[in-house]
Amino acid sequence: MRILVTGGAGFIGSVTVKKLLDKNHQVTVFDVLENGHSEAVDKRAVLIIGDLRKIGTLEPTFSKDKFDAVIHFAGYIESGESMKDPLKFFENNFSGGLNLLKLLNKYGPKNIIFSSTAGVYGNGRPPYTEKSPIDTTSYYSMSKYFFERALESASLAYGFKVVVLRYFNAAGALKDGTLGEDHTPETHLIPLVIKTALGLREELYLYGTDYPTIDGTAVRDYIHVEDLADTHVLSLNKFSDENPFFEIYNVGTGEGYSNAQVIEMVRKVSGSEFKVIKKSRRSGDWASSFADVSKINKEFGWKAKYGLSEIVESAYLWHKSQSGSVFNDSKNS
Repeated sequence: MRILVTGGAGFIGSVTVKKLLDKNHQVTVFDVLENGHSEAVDKRAVLIIGDLRKIGTLEPTFSKDKFDAVIHFAGYIESGESMKDPLKFFENNFSGGLNLLKLLNKYGPKNIIFSSTAGVYGNGRPPYTEKSPIDTTSYYSMSKYFFERALESASLAYGFKVVVLRYFNAAGALKDGTLGEDHTPETHLIPLVIKTALGLREELYLYGTDYPTIDGTAVRDYIHVEDLADTHVLSLNKFSDENPFFEIYNVGTGEGYSNAQVIEMVRKVSGSEFKVIKKSRRSGDWASSFADVSKINKEFGWKAKYGLSEIVESAYLWHKSQSGSVFNDSKNS
């Protein structure tokens, strides 16, 4: 298949691009490179630099080339930043996405896989199913949920086939050391803990120690980036269905780990001791989040292969091997 991947120069996108190419798909990456890097894009793929917010930079891609499906990763991702600048997130994550939908409706294909977030469940009661109540506690998750609704409308009105993948916490790195997670600024827990263990940071801030969890720290469902990328490749099989559809799938391991457990795992893997400073909870954070993955298990025959130890081990080896070159998750395309 000929696949267009928006935001394919970022962490999850670039790993998925590699997986697609290894399965003999033809891949074109569309990315603004605001935070992603061209070096992260597999050389077998075609890279087009452009901005979804400027429809004129995207339209030539569709007018010149014919695709079978689109995988849409591009978007800003920091929940905390979204609370300070919500319009930035709505413009990029929602309005930019609408530009993509307009062109898909005009030129095709009407087959799209969307990178959404488990953040739409907010302060609900885990484990979350795809039918759990929506509780968007940040403008980031709200922007993602708004675009989910736009996709559902496109399916009903224009005949789109839509797969929405609600990620839990993507982490880890490729075992060959070529791609890993490192954002600027870094906000994700596992890279922050590892950088502290490696002496790249003086101390680690642990936000919230009074949650109603096993040890008082927040609980999250961490999924290895390779497992996550595999779900995108499998999702392409859904487009063989004859009729339009709109389907949502949770993507996680179905098991939650506390922040304290993550810190201890990094200490175990690295053999390092480091300073942890306890802080109060941050606005927008919630106590616990982990997935019910029975739907994707049943329909795709998919189950995560890696757990927290493999995630931390691969991420630690990647960060340790770096010499100043990092591949950042693309937040905007």
